[in-house]
Amino acid sequence: MHPNVYWAQTAKDVFLKVAIIDIQREPDICIEDEEIEFCAIGSTGTQGIQRYDFVIEFFLPIDASTSSFVIREREIMISLPKKETDWWPRLLHEPKKLPWLKVDFEKWKSEDLSSTDDDNPKDEIKKRLSDQVSSEDFLRSKYPDVYKDLQKHELSYVSESNRKIYLFFYNLFMFCTYLYIFSVLNIRYARLGNDFIPHAFKSVGSVLKMISLLMFLEVLHPIFGYTKTSSLNAFLTIGSRNFILFFLIDGEPRIQDKPVIFYTFTIYCLIELTKYPYYLLRTYDIQQGFIAWIRYTLWIPLYPATFICEGVIVLRNIPYFEETKKFTVSLPNSYNFAFHFPSVLRIYLLFVFFPTLYASMQAMYQQRCKKLNVKQYKKNKKGFFT
Repeated sequence: MHPNVYWAQTAKDVFLKVAIIDIQREPDICIEDEEIEFCAIGSTGTQGIQRYDFVIEFFLPIDASTSSFVIREREIMISLPKKETDWWPRLLHEPKKLPWLKVDFEKWKSEDLSSTDDDNPKDEIKKRLSDQVSSEDFLRSKYPDVYKDLQKHELSYVSESNRKIYLFFYNLFMFCTYLYIFSVLNIRYARLGNDFIPHAFKSVGSVLKMISLLMFLEVLHPIFGYTKTSSLNAFLTIGSRNFILFFLIDGEPRIQDKPVIFYTFTIYCLIELTKYPYYLLRTYDIQQGFIAWIRYTLWIPLYPATFICEGVIVLRNIPYFEETKKFTVSLPNSYNFAFHFPSVLRIYLLFVFFPTLYASMQAMYQQRCKKLNVKQYKKNKKGFFT
């Protein structure tokens, strides 16, 4: 259930009023720079005691470190300082209307209204209606900056629709492609048994390489504003997978018939088959608890298994590249530059492998707590292993 949430703003702050009474225990309020997650057990007056929650993604970042909230008898007041002093045309990141989110006219203040005690937004609205002034003229005269932003976002509704259509079909295509790869691997393994394992790369390697290159679009999505994920994290994750595929597997034929290749491809598919259905539904804000649970639970065995398989591939390839000297630049040469590829692989295993595993597990653990409303205690907020 969603409680009624009333919002207001000044140029420096955003205020939320959550209308809940008879709060049974301390509410769980997680405030981050880009969103707020709220969960409490109480009553709204018309309903009995039950659980109320909501998630709001802000139009622009706020300063979570200086935010605060106060629990009152009939409401919870939340104060959210803005990172940059400015007026927001709306509270939400996406231009949509939520039935439980309303404007708090009693607290709303504008630059003009904050300097006088006689006027308030309700009087301004009544005056505008009595004078038969259009909403467009009223906004343009009283709030010119807000009017420009609203006009811009109104005109961008078509592009917002196109964004969702693009993301829907992108995620659908990726899901279907990984489902095809997973089906080929399992059907042929069921038919041929262990005799198929050495031929896994020949069967699906070209398709997997193509789809892995296409995944670099996920690095561009946050840059163009299509998603709110991190471009850097996406680049590191997708880049490392493509490095394994193109340099270590495709670049050395003797590793391609090893069983670890079959296991690696299978795990890749399982990870993506749990990810893309979740993103597919999230594009249109469809909440599926089971899909979210699968997405943020199966990584617990799959991520370590992926790193183990990739570590085996790196380790097995070191003597091969020592022998072939592939990707190695030896002296003397015209550039007076040397590069020993097997040494890079050794450095990766010694100094990069375990920190990368730790960072990935930590990030996914925090995402799991956030998406599944799992409470993080102080002793494990720093990471998965602490």
